[in-house]
Amino acid sequence: MTLESDLVTRHPLTLAADPGRVIAKLFLPGEEGSEVHSRAAGIVARVLALTDDEVAGLVAALLARFEPRHRDYQGTLTRHAAIMAPRVRAPTELSPSRTLLLGACFTAEYAVEGAAVTNPSAVAHPDQSGLPAGALRLVLSLRAVGEGHLSSIGFAVGVIGPGPTVRLEPRTGPLTTGLAVPVAWERGRLRALLADHGLDDEVTRSVLDALDALDGSLVGGDLEQAFARMPADLLRRPQAAGILAGIRSVAGTLRRVEFPADSALAQRVLWPTVASESKGMEDARFVRFTAPDGAVDYRATYTAYDGTDVLPRLLTSPDLRMFTTSPLTGQAARNKGMALFPRLVGGRHLALCRSDGETTGLTVSEDGLVWEPFRPVHEPRAIFELIQVGNCGSPIETSAGWLVLTHGVGPMRTYTVGAILLDLEDPSIVVAALPEPLLTPTGTEAEGYIPNVVYSCGGLIHDGRLWLPYGIGDSRVGMASVPVDALLARMRP
Repeated sequence: MTLESDLVTRHPLTLAADPGRVIAKLFLPGEEGSEVHSRAAGIVARVLALTDDEVAGLVAALLARFEPRHRDYQGTLTRHAAIMAPRVRAPTELSPSRTLLLGACFTAEYAVEGAAVTNPSAVAHPDQSGLPAGALRLVLSLRAVGEGHLSSIGFAVGVIGPGPTVRLEPRTGPLTTGLAVPVAWERGRLRALLADHGLDDEVTRSVLDALDALDGSLVGGDLEQAFARMPADLLRRPQAAGILAGIRSVAGTLRRVEFPADSALAQRVLWPTVASESKGMEDARFVRFTAPDGAVDYRATYTAYDGTDVLPRLLTSPDLRMFTTSPLTGQAARNKGMALFPRLVGGRHLALCRSDGETTGLTVSEDGLVWEPFRPVHEPRAIFELIQVGNCGSPIETSAGWLVLTHGVGPMRTYTVGAILLDLEDPSIVVAALPEPLLTPTGTEAEGYIPNVVYSCGGLIHDGRLWLPYGIGDSRVGMASVPVDALLARMRP
């Protein structure tokens, strides 16, 4: 018998896309067709031409229909109206109702899971209260895919145990994309990132020197002050405008999002906020990270996609309510699929990566931000991974070694989940590997948005079992489990 048939349990749980999970986002008519000419002025003029009674009737209908579907709906419309305020000719002063109507004309609902929900990772929930003995509350991060194949990061909450049981908690209530709050760069980090982007010229150095002359070690509003202090001779250089735009772009890649304290985790959506992820935030691999002093936080790498290029980025959070997203640099941070180790190994940060697109490698970092060139660890060898291999999430520590769930791509672009075991002290050494897939797409699992795919971004061990949430056909999510001891016993040197 195969491992899958005699050890793996597929649980009767399916998490499917819910098109009713919507956010209210800024909508600029014509942008979906890449129109160059703005249509905003005409829309504003038509809103201003309506009578007060017409406005009142329209707004009443909007609030009755949409307010129950969104958190702070009126606040969202007001913010979107403020963005369009320069189109309103002075001294026109808009009434509250007309402001809401103007905002509604530049707002659209977006179903974050309109197309699919897939590629989950699992971590222990920060709140374990109210559970029976032997149970664990877990967080599933989800890749939500909507119109235009735009991906965002959502969440679900489940409970595993006691024993081999699992259930999902309801995902109800209006969604929220949180509130962006100011965050400042540490000067040395910004300097290194600019150099990584090829910005190491005289204009950039002048800006950095001006920053160094300012008080404090953090870069926030100081950037514009530094621009103002630049010598005029440098500003007259033909390249100066492009370089300054590049500095602004790099400086804008650090973001922090805070969600309302009264929002449930399943209501929170991490939505693209920087140019490098304008076409999606994909495949977050979450891990619960323990620092040498015992402090714990949540970290994740995810793939930022701008429609052309992919880059790994880092999420950090103390509580899954406040998130900071920042760029990663170094030669290993150049492709999809980075996965962080849950603690330091040998005093350094470690991560798995796939810098060459087909081989699982190991990379190290002194600070968890700048990553050294990778060393190959696991190359395509088995028949179910002839095309490429990669990780399925962060390594999981066991007494026998680091258990790494892998994905292999074989003939007919069939994705399967496998496993390897790395040495605890030197994870560049593969001490054992599973000779056959742990999961293959069987039966209806072979059907989906992308056929013949099972894929995970991370599992966890609880009560002697490996719990593995996995995407099916890039369209829905299932859950499997396997006894850890039995799995390790089936691995071969």
